[in-house]
Amino acid sequence: MTVVLAGVGADSTNLGALGPLYDDGTFEYVPIPEKTRETAETETLGSWPLRGDDGVAADLTTRIEPQPVRGGEAAVSGEALASWPLHRDPNFEALTYGEHRTSGYVSRLRAVDPGDVVGFYAGLRRPGGDRAHRYLIGYFTVDDVAVVTPDMPLEERRAILEAHPDNAHAKRAREGSLYLEKPVVIVDGREPGGLFERDPIRLSDYYVQDGNVRAQYYLREEIESAWAVRVGGANMMFKPAYRCGLSGERFRELVGVPGEREAAHAVVGDD
Repeated sequence: MTVVLAGVGADSTNLGALGPLYDDGTFEYVPIPEKTRETAETETLGSWPLRGDDGVAADLTTRIEPQPVRGGEAAVSGEALASWPLHRDPNFEALTYGEHRTSGYVSRLRAVDPGDVVGFYAGLRRPGGDRAHRYLIGYFTVDDVAVVTPDMPLEERRAILEAHPDNAHAKRAREGSLYLEKPVVIVDGREPGGLFERDPIRLSDYYVQDGNVRAQYYLREEIESAWAVRVGGANMMFKPAYRCGLSGERFRELVGVPGEREAAHAVVGDD
């Protein structure tokens, strides 16, 4: 049994802003902008509602550059922002998550089993300008795992993608062809799980490590110990995928069930 922690959500590299964390403990989960308009996703920057006020995700930014390689797509700004689609991954309503990052993500996610947990963390910032941090914002219990690779027969790829219509990677696949032709692991979830209503759990500290000259984000020692983090490294600057050596049941005991969580859990500290 294991828990994998995945870094998700809009941040300064893709949206130009972080989701707000409000004083009452509520926060915004904003999916990253999609890298292409060629997707079946209907949610856009202009339709995604903010939980903290009457605004939408487009209100958080003035300009995005959707492509992962700068210059591959003209910047999107002005009125065009509202119609730009989101890469809704994870989809907390459908409890599905897809991944093609090769920096430990695909290998760790394809190894999870039913009953394990995938937890999701994102960068959040308090509106007053306090230091941003990485926070656990939700999770789901694993139900099933599927892997799609570019070298699979076309009909096999199509069958897997068609079986996961709510997954962001399936939505942007075209005629069974994967975006960027990278292997994709699709994790279907089940309850207990979902997006936290409030009180995300801070995972990071920000300091200058011995031997360095600049401060960076590091995994909190309390989290590393309480969640038995085994793989992923301490540095959190580039959203590593963590593997934790505890059961899904124990993880849920520590962080609570979405919708039923207490404001703070002493075993992981408060924020």
